[in-house]
Amino acid sequence: MRNDQGVGWFSVETPLPTGGMRIGVTDQGVVATAAFGPDAGPDSGRDTGADTGPDLTTEDRRAAAVTAQLAEYFAGRRREFDLPIDWRATAGAQQTVLRTLHRTVGYGTTITYGELADRSGAFDEEPDERGLRAKTVGSIMGSAPVSVLVPCHRVVAAGGIGGYGGGEAGLATKHWLLTLEGVLAPTLDWS
Repeated sequence: MRNDQGVGWFSVETPLPTGGMRIGVTDQGVVATAAFGPDAGPDSGRDTGADTGPDLTTEDRRAAAVTAQLAEYFAGRRREFDLPIDWRATAGAQQTVLRTLHRTVGYGTTITYGELADRSGAFDEEPDERGLRAKTVGSIMGSAPVSVLVPCHRVVAAGGIGGYGGGEAGLATKHWLLTLEGVLAPTLDWS
């Protein structure tokens, strides 16, 4: 995302295994999120422009609203975000699938990659050869510019949890979020 697109950036500390998040907002809503924790790597967020644009403080009304709602969510006091999403970084099937996920898969529920492909209708005109629709949705989840607020962690494989961006730390984050939401049973050892 180029700096001239009116994106302001701020950081939020989180309890996630990936650490904090860098969040981009515009006047239309949240446009990007990126992990910046110890395992995120030096290039984390660069593809979304997380290292460009003006830095915002929590004095900014947009940053304050996102920070407050994320804190409530991570503390288990919020089940639904009422923050606007700026979809400008998505298009076509990606946007259709992500909007469907955002609108229809609530807190504490999951959907498989294939079910989301079918529910979205984004691939109705294409044959589903060898699970191609489900694989495409998996790729869309991995390239989603806004995570957590658009609940990519709620999309799972038909035979298991599936993946989540960021390798091992990303998968630990998916487990953490699904445990927070009551989908997975809590464990005594979080490491």
